[in-house]
This record gives sequence, C-alpha cells and structure tokens, in this order.
Amino acid sequence: MAVSALELRPRNAVALMDAALRLCTRNAGVWALTLPGGAAVVAAMLYLAESVRMGWPLVVPSLLLTLAWFLRGLGQGATCHYVQELLLGTQGEPSAWASLKAALGRMPALFIAVAYLLGLNTLVVMLTGGFGYILLQSHGVGYAAVMQGRGSPLKLYGTCSRLLGPARGTALWVRVLMSVQVLAFFNLHIALNFLLLLGRKLVGVDLTFAERFASLDNGQWLIFLAVTTFALFEPVRAATATLLLVDGRVRQEGLDLLASVQQLPSRDLGRPLPPPGATRGAAMLAVVLGLGLLTAAPAHAQDAEDANPLAPAEALRRLSEVTEACEASTDEDTAGLYAPLESLGPAEAVKLDRFVRRVERQAFDEEDCDKARATLTQGLTTMGATVDAQARADARAAAARAKDILARPEFAEAAPKAEKDAPEPAAPPETPGWWQRFIDWLGAQLKKLFEREPAEPRKETAQPFLTGASVANVLVVVLVTLTLAVLGVVLLRALNRDKRRAGAEGVQVSTVDASTLAGDAHHALSRPPEGWAHLADELAARGAYREAVRSLYLALLSRLHRDGAILYDETLSNWDYLSQFRGRAEWKAPFRELTRRFDFAWYGNLPVGVDGYREFRALTEPLLAAPSRPEVARA
Repeated sequence: MAVSALELRPRNAVALMDAALRLCTRNAGVWALTLPGGAAVVAAMLYLAESVRMGWPLVVPSLLLTLAWFLRGLGQGATCHYVQELLLGTQGEPSAWASLKAALGRMPALFIAVAYLLGLNTLVVMLTGGFGYILLQSHGVGYAAVMQGRGSPLKLYGTCSRLLGPARGTALWVRVLMSVQVLAFFNLHIALNFLLLLGRKLVGVDLTFAERFASLDNGQWLIFLAVTTFALFEPVRAATATLLLVDGRVRQEGLDLLASVQQLPSRDLGRPLPPPGATRGAAMLAVVLGLGLLTAAPAHAQDAEDANPLAPAEALRRLSEVTEACEASTDEDTAGLYAPLESLGPAEAVKLDRFVRRVERQAFDEEDCDKARATLTQGLTTMGATVDAQARADARAAAARAKDILARPEFAEAAPKAEKDAPEPAAPPETPGWWQRFIDWLGAQLKKLFEREPAEPRKETAQPFLTGASVANVLVVVLVTLTLAVLGVVLLRALNRDKRRAGAEGVQVSTVDASTLAGDAHHALSRPPEGWAHLADELAARGAYREAVRSLYLALLSRLHRDGAILYDETLSNWDYLSQFRGRAEWKAPFRELTRRFDFAWYGNLPVGVDGYREFRALTEPLLAAPSRPEVARA
C-alpha cells in the first residue's frame, strides 16, 4: 500500500533511529531475514578464535567466516527490500519469501557489494584509525542501493551519495547514534552474568567454570559479546539504510516540487489561465513586434551587441536618461512600463540591448525625441506582453511538473476518513484464543485470591467485661514476655561460658580422624601437604601433568586448612575458599592465580605440559615451604 505524503516528510537522525527500532520490534520478517546470517557470523567467528587459541590450521575457519559474511550480505539485501516494501508497497503485500527471492535475483551484485564494502571499511579504518569510518557515511546504505538496481556495484559509494542527496548529513548522525551498540555490549554481559547468578543461587547448579568463562578478562568471551551485539543490530542497520534512502528521495523530490511551485506567478493565482491558442498568439505577436523594432541595427554592430548583452539594470538606467533628455511624461502609467525589464531572462538580453541602442540613436544622434518616445512606449508595451506570455507558459510547465511529482505512488493521498457523525458498523467480536482465555481465567483467580471480602456491617451490642478475645490477648503478652526472659537467660549463660573458656589453657579443636580419610583419595585432608607434593612429583615424572597439578592444589588446600586460613569442606568450591580466605595477606594473590589455573586445567580440560606444571610448582612452592604458625594447644 502507498504511504501518504504527510508520512514521508524529511526526518532527523533521532526520528529515523526511533522509526527503525519500532519497525524492527513490530515486524518478525526483518528478524527472519537477518538472524541466519548473523548467527552464521557469530559461529564462524568463535570457531576462528578457538582455532587461533589452540593453534589449529586457519584455512577452514577463514573460509567458513567468508561464507558467513556473504550470507550476511544476502540477508541484508533481502531485509532492505522487505523494509522498502513495507514503506512504499510498490509490489503488493510485503513478504519475507518474496524479498529473499528478490535478493537471490540480485545475488551477484550483492556479493560484489559485500567485497566492495569490506575492502573499503578495512582500508578506511587502517588509514584513519577508525575516524574516517564515521565521516565516510554514504556507503552505509550500500545494500539498500544495490537492491534498488541503480548504478554499478563497482561505483557503489558514488551511487549511494547520489541517492542520499541532502540526507547525507542525516546518515552521518545515524552512524554516530549506532554507537549505542557499546551500551548493548555491556548490558548483554550484565544480563548473562545475572542469569548465571540466578542459576547458582536459586537452582543450585555448579556454574563455576561458566562464571569464569563469562568474565571480561577472557578474550573469547569478549569476542562472543562483540559478534552477538553486531548480529542483534543487523535488523536496525537494514531498516535505517532503507529509511535513509527514502528520506533522501523525499528531500530531493520535495525540493523539486518546491521549486516548481515557486515558479507559479502569484498575480495569476486568482484568475484562470488563458487558452493555449491565445497565449501562443500573444507570444507570436510579441516576437513579431520585437523583431520589427530591433531590426535596424547594422550587421557589424549586431555582432558586437550579441557578444556583450545588456543587463536589465543598465538598460533601465540608460532608458531613464533618454526619458529625462526628451522630457517625457513620468506619470505612474509610463513609469509602470519599466517593470517588465526586471523580469526579462537571459534570452531577451540581446534584444533589449538592441532596443536601448535604437532608442538612444533616435534621441541623441537623430535628435528626434517624438520618434524616440513613441518607439520607447511601443517597445515597453511589447516587452510587457512578452513577459506575461512567458510567465503563463512557465506557470503551466510548473503546474504540470508538480502534478507529475504528486502523481507518484509515494505521494498518493490517504483514503478519506469516515465522518465522525456516521456510526461505523460494529465488527463481529472475535473469539478469543485459548491463551487469552487462560490469561483471563488466571487474572480472575488472582483477583479472587487477593480481593478482600466486603465486611459486614457491625452491630452495636453490649460488650461483656471479660471476653475470649481479651483473655487471648493477655495470654499472648504473657507468652511473649516469658519467651524473651528465657532467651535472655540463655544468652547470659552462653556469654559466661565463653568467658570461662577464654580463661582456660586453650581452645579445644576437634579434627577428623586421619584413618577415616586415608581411603578417600579425593579429600584434601587425607594426606599431609608433603604427601600430596610427593605424589605430584611422581605423577609429573610419569607424564600425568594434569593429575600432578591437581595433587599440588590439594596439597595447598591441606596446608591452608592446617594453618587456619580456610575451612576445608567438600561442599564448597575453590572460589568459595578464596572468598573466605583468612590467611596471610601476601598469600591471597598467588592463591587466586593458582585457583584460576587449576580450574582451567582440571575443569576446562586445557592441556598441561611440563612448562605449565613447572610454573604451577613454582607458584605453589613458597606457600608450601613457608613456616607454619604455632599450633593451638590440644589441636
């Protein structure tokens, strides 16, 4: 369907961004066309990053990323076509399948545009440090311009600049507003970490490794956030590109329409134009009279006059001198004859020059003022008729041009609204679906649950002195008082017992029997720190470096538990030990680094070599070899 011309008025950058966001939130077609390409780019980018980190060959990941980028360009072209059909409706009802077919029909041009834009953006970013990416904004509508089939894809930037026209400044500010993707980047990070927190606190799932992965100090996580944010803004890019082209077209055609309307003479707006035959007759008469008045100049003088035509202001000055020299009448009628001189165009400048020279020759050379006055009056009258005829012809041309512009589909008038007085026929009520019926039923149940029953009017009756309610109130007060008294006595006894224990020889510490833990190979307290360290060296000698790293970490936990820095419990995670660390302040930083390396090696299944084990051993050695604190008595 065609959009009303009132809806296609020029917009600023904020209005265009707002329109693009509302269009993306209300139409599933833009998401269906852009999400496949965006998801392919995300997957290919993550695969490439993993290949770089693991040292795998990069041929296959690079090829997959290239194919995903071309798929993304195809989706952008289809989305631009879909948005254009939503706005203008030149080919009937918009459909995602029809837009996809249109993009497939222009697939070679779209692929050329993908390579062109990728090379141009890379070159601009490398040469200008990213600053020129904002200033060179016209190619941002490249896919939309290709789908319109205007210009060559190899000259895409020039085509985009021409199609944008006056909207190039708006495109610059739209690109600046697209920096909102930075906020979306951080909001996505916060939202995903909040979901992990809910999963750990509410559901009780161990998500330690996931939380460590979803950290800003992890390069793979940053790449995932960046490409996901880029994919989520794909519909907005396609919508803003199409809206910018429509805005540029409206601005250009609006300027043409304004220029055509301004050519309509204001003095002829109140009366109808003469018939075409009469206008042509007046124009021919003016031409004949003008030729008759201006044919007395010699051939050589005519060439000199044609080479340097006379300006209307200079002609008016020279004719005024002739009028003063011949003492002609200067009443309002004669003075009004000079008005057409200012309306003469460049085509009549040569004829005006000849006319002025002829009048000056009759007045000054021949000294025949009567003849000069007659020639002047007749020539000015003829010029007025010529200007009027030309103005009517220009008015008809301007009106025809304005009608041609307004006859285009995008300026079609909206259907007239029905009068308010005429009642509209009531549409038959639609049967609500099962989901709406369920929502209505649930709302009714919640309303019944939280709605208070109307209180019955209380009847004034004589109240007895002693009732059940008063007795219950007294009992509640007595029970609360007794409970508080008992709690106070228990608290005092506990405080006195703590004081007596503080004055005794030491603190009684109960430990787990070592014989009970000897059979549990996964318990850190089943061996002393020296035993775990010795086992780690044996495992490293056999090449089992991951198991050796685990043994060193258990030796560290055993040592910290013995020193009282942590309280070992199998139900706690490694990062819980770090958050509850009560040991020496200088040990906390190496303990955090050892915990991070152990999680990535043991739970993340990262390969550990001899160098990795030696580094882990070097970090653990100062903590294991440090002198122990004096043990508490009877511990």
